[in-house]
Amino acid sequence: MKKSIFLLAVLLLAVGCGKKEEAKKEVVKPVTIFDGEKHFSNTKQLTFGGENAEAYFSYDATELIMQSSRGDLQCDAIFRMNADGSDITMVSSGKGVSTCSFIAPDGKSIIYASTHLGGDDCPPKPDMSRGYVWALYKSYDIFSADPDGSNLKQLTNTDGYDAEAVYSPQGDKIIFTSVRSGDLELYIMNPDGSGVEQITDIPGYDGGAFFSIDGKSIVWRASRPEGDELKAYQELLADGFIRPSKLELFMMNLEDRKIIQLTNNGKANFGPYMHPNMKTIIFCSNMDDPKGRNFDLYTVDIDTKEVERITYNETFDGFPMFSHDGKKLVFASNRDNSKRGETNIFITDWVE
Repeated sequence: MKKSIFLLAVLLLAVGCGKKEEAKKEVVKPVTIFDGEKHFSNTKQLTFGGENAEAYFSYDATELIMQSSRGDLQCDAIFRMNADGSDITMVSSGKGVSTCSFIAPDGKSIIYASTHLGGDDCPPKPDMSRGYVWALYKSYDIFSADPDGSNLKQLTNTDGYDAEAVYSPQGDKIIFTSVRSGDLELYIMNPDGSGVEQITDIPGYDGGAFFSIDGKSIVWRASRPEGDELKAYQELLADGFIRPSKLELFMMNLEDRKIIQLTNNGKANFGPYMHPNMKTIIFCSNMDDPKGRNFDLYTVDIDTKEVERITYNETFDGFPMFSHDGKKLVFASNRDNSKRGETNIFITDWVE
């Protein structure tokens, strides 16, 4: 549920396997860069309209895979495109809702989560009478496919939520989130779905994990409720929901399994991705908005825990990912929208 788009801007998408969209002639305007965004250079907008999120690089940074709801789509589907925004092609079936996609390092396969085995229609949206919550659809399972979406294979088959999967940079492992234990925990498996191993076991939500460039560490978001908050979390979870208002960032060395907490601000921190220098992690947070509505990008130093604000947009910036050489950053943003509710994908050169 990296579709896990927070209390803030939920972006999901969908359209038809292998179907390319006709190129739209957009009047390309300069991207708005706000005062203080000193790490951005040569920033370009790649999508124009709809709700686009969680765009992630191929290993060589020539392509991106993302989830999007556009056109007549009622919920998210998975799309691939070139890193310049051209050749946007739907690679999921367009049935159910799909989320959390990733390209294998060798470029020969993709993974994503989908509810299509539970029905062709979009699943019902969560009941917001319980506040801002995410729905953990039981029909979510993880699938692999060829780059064009063909040769679909089911990797998970449990009675409950399985999603938020990414490959390691070496391509030998997949990390994902599952509720199979009765709580939302992180698991690692082989690319064919075998060898599943649980790697977290603390009460609370663990999800949205990514590997370090060497594949030896992970960084992720987690809630750690206690007392009445834990009881409320467990009651919501039993009904298939989670409230993502308090999420901190953690990292773990997979050899000794030692957990290090990176943030402790009581806000909604998510989308962490480690720079290839293995020294800093970029992430999204609402820490500077007293009302908790606006999300910006930040970095945190792994050793000192010092936080630096990266974006100064008054709406939403999130889901950042560095290219594997650290020279590019891709992210989702509400900046320069043509209409309210749009979220688009942007790419920029990263300036140290």
